[in-house]
Parts: sequence; structure tokens; C-alpha cells
Amino acid sequence: MEQVKAEGAKKDYKESDGAADSAETAKARRQTEGAPAPVIPDCCNIGVCLRTLVILNGAAVTLAIALAPEVAAIWPRLLSTALVLEPSLLLSLAGLCLVRKWTNGQHLNLQWAVALALPALVSAVVAWAFASAAFEEAALSQSLALWITTRTLSAVVIAAAMYEYFRLRARAYAPSFSEARLQALQARIRPHFLFNSLNTVLGLIRADPRLAEHTLENLADLFRVFMRDARELVPLDDEVITCKEYLAIEQLRLSNRLKVVWDIDEMPGDALLPSLLLQPLLENAVHHGIEPRMEEGLISIRITKPGDRVRVEIDNPLSATPAVRPGNQMALSNVRERLMLLYDMEAELKTGPQGDNFRLHLEFPYRKERRRRDVRRHYNPDR
Repeated sequence: MEQVKAEGAKKDYKESDGAADSAETAKARRQTEGAPAPVIPDCCNIGVCLRTLVILNGAAVTLAIALAPEVAAIWPRLLSTALVLEPSLLLSLAGLCLVRKWTNGQHLNLQWAVALALPALVSAVVAWAFASAAFEEAALSQSLALWITTRTLSAVVIAAAMYEYFRLRARAYAPSFSEARLQALQARIRPHFLFNSLNTVLGLIRADPRLAEHTLENLADLFRVFMRDARELVPLDDEVITCKEYLAIEQLRLSNRLKVVWDIDEMPGDALLPSLLLQPLLENAVHHGIEPRMEEGLISIRITKPGDRVRVEIDNPLSATPAVRPGNQMALSNVRERLMLLYDMEAELKTGPQGDNFRLHLEFPYRKERRRRDVRRHYNPDR
């Protein structure tokens, strides 16, 4: 009886928790599920800030040169423009960075109101603060209101134009063509990896049927991951499990030639990243660093969280001989493109030789799940 009551209380708690989270879930709905794109771009992103500064400063310089009656008047005009433009830009970007998280998921009218009101307010305050630098004392009282109003309305128009620019840019970088291309690149793994894995299983069926069965279970898990939407974000925990399942199958094929060392004690398991981001990089390491060798080769993977970033370092041996099979030419180019689509200039992917090893260095911003999943995948090395 007590057990029944406990289960009922637990059920009531889950239902109330679900009701409380329903509004948050609706707000956090992804664009791929039908939610509209946010009005305010990610002004915390360095790439967005740099593009805004370059475009608007370039436009201000061009306008100052075009409107100056003579060459000597260009510099005073540029100075008076910069006195208002630079502080307004920096403060507006900082303010939009702070309010964007709150406005995302709100009604579009509210998003537009905040997106236009904040730059207008900042520009009005900055224009008023620097008005004395642009006017003579006698003309200050007569022209101040018009001067501030003009710059406030200009800020509204410029802000709306920049929001539209970033909206169109986001659409240009994520059209159906690019999505289809990423899906096609991801799909290239499937037949290639399937044939190698099935050949490995065929060799194990008679020698070790239990191990062959477990290998097929790993393969089934991997193909469930391969069939995901390439745009889906997954926790780093799940991506590491996918990589371990992949390497377990490769170790059966390569036997003692492949040794893997994981250093993930400091790994942020709740960090979000595109599905199948790391697995192609490890496939690249196996293909170029292990397959051409006759002796044992070590692949080391280290994942840490320095500050608010996630760092992945993969080392594999350098080989003087070419690989025994051609690569699928997808790993680095696919990863770079997906990082650009998701993180813009905030992600970094560097590769190159380091001593006797080839090192891959990957960094991207730490963005975590809103809440931990109830059901997570677990890797069983003895399976």
C-alpha cells in the first residue's frame, strides 16, 4: 500500500513538474520544430559584433566623405559621428547580448519592440551626453532636440536593417541545399562503415559468437545515431559514447594495432554539439594514423573545459606510407562547415604535425542543456 502511495506521489510530482516546464518547453522550441527565428541576432557572438562594427563604421566613413563640402571638413565630421556612433554601437551590442536570452521565444511584437527600443534609448542618451561637443553654446538649446531625435530615429532604422541582414545571412548559410549536402556527407559513412563492420562480424561468428552478437548491438546503436538529423544538437556524453562504440568495432578489425586512451575526467558532459561531430575526426585518425602502420599505434583523446569553452584534442601517429583505402573526404571539411553554421567565428579547428604525432585541436563555446535528460545512453565495454 505504501509503495502504491509513493508511486502515486511520484507520478503527481512528475505531472506538476511537467506542467511547470510546459511554458519553458514551448519557449525553448527549436526552429526546426516550427518556432520562428529570433529577431535579435546573437550579439554575444564575436562574429556578429565584428560584422556589425565593420559594416556600420564603413558606412559612416563613406557617408562622411560623401557629405563633406571639402576635404578639410571630413575629419571634423568623422569625429562628431564617432563620438555618438562608437559608444552607441558598443553599448547597444552589450545590451542586446543581455536581453536576447530573455526575449527569445516571446511574441514577435515584443521582440521587435525591445530590439528597436534598446538601440534608440542608448543612442538618445549618448547623443545627449555628447551634444556639447557638436554644438556651440548659443545654438545648443535650439538644435539639441532635433539633433537627438535625428540620431535616435537613425538608430532605429539602422537596427532594423542590421536585424534583417543577419536574418538573411542566417538563411543563406542554412538553406535546404546546405542541409542536403551535410546529410549526404554524413550518409557517406554508412555503406563504407557498414561493409567493414559486417566483415568483422562475419569473421567472429564462428570464433566468438557472443562477441559477434555484441558487435552487432554496437553497430545498431551507431546506425541509430547515423540516421539522426544532421542539425540536431546532442550532449557531449552521448557523442563520446558514439565514438567509443565506433572505436570498439575498429579495435576488433585492427586488433593490437589500435590502442585508445581517453582523458575525459574534466569533460563537461552536458555541453551541446552537433551530432556526429567527433566521430568523423576519430575515423580520420584511424584511417590516416593507424591503418597504414604494421605496429601498434596510439590514439589519445582529451576533452576539457577551459573557462566557458570546450576543448577537444586528438593525437594520432604520423605515418610515412599512404592509407590502404581512400578516405571519404568528409571529416575536416564537414566539421568546419558545421562549426561555422552553428558557432560562426567562435569555434576553432586546427590541425598539424606535432613531433611524431598529428594533432587536432578543436574548441567551441560551452552551451549546455537546459536540464539533464531522464534517459541517457551508457557505454558498456563488456557488451
